[in-house]
Amino acid sequence: MLQISNLKAGYGRLNALRGIDLSVKKSEIVFIVGPNGAGKSTLLKVVSGLMKPWSGEIRFENEVINGQPPERLCREGLVLVPEGRSIFSSLTVEENLALGGMGRRDKDVLEADLDTVLNTFPILRERIKGVAGHLSGGEQQQLAIARAILQQPALIMIDEPSLGLAPLMIDEVYASLKALNERTGMTLLIVEQSTARILKLADRVNVLRNGEIVLSKHKSEIGDPALLEEAYFGYVA
Repeated sequence: MLQISNLKAGYGRLNALRGIDLSVKKSEIVFIVGPNGAGKSTLLKVVSGLMKPWSGEIRFENEVINGQPPERLCREGLVLVPEGRSIFSSLTVEENLALGGMGRRDKDVLEADLDTVLNTFPILRERIKGVAGHLSGGEQQQLAIARAILQQPALIMIDEPSLGLAPLMIDEVYASLKALNERTGMTLLIVEQSTARILKLADRVNVLRNGEIVLSKHKSEIGDPALLEEAYFGYVA
């Protein structure tokens, strides 16, 4: 579904991505983990069209998408949930969700999709008439993901869904993502700074450090979680 080959990008003279190779298959949950400043958010920005790559190739659904504007990529099914959630805090939960479905003409299908996200994130059904800014951080994260789902994505990219959340809320968000994948087959590419918990959710894990993928394995190949820690902090051959 998504194939990234020898991707390089940066800011001015700063080389943030140094030849990234990465793939995501349909219905997979793929994680990119790495320390702060590794290039994780930059990678999502480049793939989603918010930044132009210096070189390399990005293919989505077998089409080269290098440099395409984000609004076009969104229409084609590649949706980003950015770091910080970016919900409209003064609007209600219902109004935020309506923005996710804005422009869709398949109203019957939209209603079914809305029911699906409210079943996946039941707290949003409880808070549907409430102001989004009054939600907790974890509830806002669920709202941002639910809104993205209503855009009918083929692939959702989520930048640090656990950022700033309490451990119990992280578990809740992750459980909802797992349920979403199992229920709908939604493909997920998730960026995280911490390696904690991800092996329970991931199909494949990529460790990004200093702008390079230093480990890329299916979870069945990892075995000892210490392998992730070694890749995260040191060198893996």
